[in-house]
Amino acid sequence: MDTSKQLPQIGAETFGDITEDQHGTPLTHAQVIRNVVAEGQKAEEVGLDFFGIGEHHRDDYAISSPETVLAALAATTQNIKLGTAVTVLSSDDPVRVYERFATLDALSNGRAEIIAGRGSFIESFPLFGFNLGDYEELFEEKLDLLTQLRHGTPVTWQGEHRAALEAQQVYPLLEGNPLATWVGVGGSPQSVIRAARHGLPLFLAIIGGQPANFEPLVDLYHRALKQFGQAEQPIGAHFHGLVADTDEEALERLWPHYQRTMNRLGSERGWPPVSRMRLQAAMGPEGAMMAGSPETVAKKMAKVAKQLGLSRIDIKYSAGSLPHEDLMKSIELLGTKVKPLVHELLTDS
Repeated sequence: MDTSKQLPQIGAETFGDITEDQHGTPLTHAQVIRNVVAEGQKAEEVGLDFFGIGEHHRDDYAISSPETVLAALAATTQNIKLGTAVTVLSSDDPVRVYERFATLDALSNGRAEIIAGRGSFIESFPLFGFNLGDYEELFEEKLDLLTQLRHGTPVTWQGEHRAALEAQQVYPLLEGNPLATWVGVGGSPQSVIRAARHGLPLFLAIIGGQPANFEPLVDLYHRALKQFGQAEQPIGAHFHGLVADTDEEALERLWPHYQRTMNRLGSERGWPPVSRMRLQAAMGPEGAMMAGSPETVAKKMAKVAKQLGLSRIDIKYSAGSLPHEDLMKSIELLGTKVKPLVHELLTDS
């Protein structure tokens, strides 16, 4: 399929970050989950193409079961695609992943999407009894099984980390096409080649550095698809960001929440304290943060879409403890201002 001439779809993603109210008090996990449903409904209302929810198993994120929240959205939306960002496949069972997404696909009339990845956190491994030493092998094996299961037909399969299947039909049956399944990749060439080998669409997580640095991975993906005899597939990309009325407002709103989140992660992973200058650089023309006014964000998105040949761009609009009201405004501007501007810029170019 030739996706190069299509205008990119624009989506919104959240990890269900624990947000604060307007007085700085953290909300409960339950309230955050209810707010995420409202955010997904807003994404449909303003014409966005996709709403994604990440899977995490730690105290600063409320959502450990994205498909359950997506099911609520399936019943209250009509058009928007609904999926994960990402499903941590390494610590899950591909049969159960198929069952949950086939159910979501039924509820949403074919709008379910899986973005399968290894995730950037490791809490799910000890939680579900998996050995981190099997990190690579688990993902490879489970992606192989999911690739077969996604068609909804009987599967014969054997591996090391779960029971073998012999002409096994898994339910519920699909009404239409195979389950839409992307492979989420953080920057590893081996992961790009793996996606190509399975003939699955590629979803790049561009959360730092310069988006232009991912061009070699895109080239590698196209070459690998040809080498494996696979058809051309779409490429999507995930960015962090926030849309506000002006660049200055986006910076002021983001900074305290960005600082708190990055410093917490830094203390866990050995990073130095984050600086305001670093955030400003990420928000700059060459940075990976899609944050600023609608015009600023649209120009950067259009540029990156052309550079990398993207079929979809998703913005993780949640930013640590940033309040729900700011997130709703960002979603509204992303759909009503940014998306039309991106398409206009790409049509005129």
